[in-house]
Amino acid sequence: MKEQMKDRRYKVKPYLINPIADEIARRLMAYLCSTYGKRMLTGQQIGVLSTPEMDVIYRETGKYPAVGGFDFMNDSPSRTERGTKGTDTRLALQWWRDGGIVTFCWHWNAPKDLLDQPPDNGWHRGFYTTATAFDIARAMDHPSSEEYALLLRDIDVISGLLASLREAGVPVLWRPLHEASGGWFWWGAKGPEPYIKLWKLMYDRMTNVHGLHNLIWVWNGQHKDWYPGDAYVDIIGEDIYPPERQYGSNADRFRQALEYTDADKIIALTENGTLPDPDRMIEDGARWAWNCTWYGEFVHRPDEAGRAILSERYTEREMILKLYRHPFAVTRADLPDLVSFPLPGAAN
Repeated sequence: MKEQMKDRRYKVKPYLINPIADEIARRLMAYLCSTYGKRMLTGQQIGVLSTPEMDVIYRETGKYPAVGGFDFMNDSPSRTERGTKGTDTRLALQWWRDGGIVTFCWHWNAPKDLLDQPPDNGWHRGFYTTATAFDIARAMDHPSSEEYALLLRDIDVISGLLASLREAGVPVLWRPLHEASGGWFWWGAKGPEPYIKLWKLMYDRMTNVHGLHNLIWVWNGQHKDWYPGDAYVDIIGEDIYPPERQYGSNADRFRQALEYTDADKIIALTENGTLPDPDRMIEDGARWAWNCTWYGEFVHRPDEAGRAILSERYTEREMILKLYRHPFAVTRADLPDLVSFPLPGAAN
């Protein structure tokens, strides 16, 4: 019976919470559901100041990951007004054109009240609770306040970037407001209630005001009390950073994610440091839909000439090769043409 329950939870119906989702988003969801429990898509987050991760992986394995991870961090208005320039929208578009799947997070610099106390709490760390006095609870309780208006301003700015991807036909695995239950980001600093209000506000504004029907909503709150409800979540994500060179399946966190809702939702390893061992994932019944290794030292280090080479601090070369060559893993070259992937109920 227990094994039957496990099997059932992998049989997720390929439907999205947005009833008028774009065709390409529905095709991507259909593909994810078709592979879920059978294979895991490999994934990699790119860096902020430099982006050698994909090239390092390709040099070592001869393959690119299936999922590319991007971030709207430097597009936050409280950062751009201080001189940052976001580049990830352009890079994500190219990744899609090269045959990969796009996922975005947003290290959302607080809209105001940055403490700007370097080095640890400078303005550039304004997504951290310790670096801002911005009060999400006050903002959500006072829709006529300046704080609330600034939240809308920021959401509108990012919506414009997502709209450019929509216009280019790019579906996005959209993972905003991540790791909220940890409290280390300002959107999680005041508990579940204001966070859930902000999640629903973002969903409503992006979907119904900006018409972002190319989004697949990936919730990553990491605690049942923070779950905004089945009508607001397509996919559940967990971020996990095991000790160095510990290649477990993270089955305990997979089971935890199963308990957030009684509905059948895809579960993904939306951030990881050390790679999970594919054989252990299969053995333990923790078959994540995709993984997304974090950037920088989790993947590369500089050599004596300053060039990016593989860092084996967290994951040894043998394990990277094992994963990228394993029949359970999907790389970019393994992906089908998602533009023509069959929709539910369509004739093959």
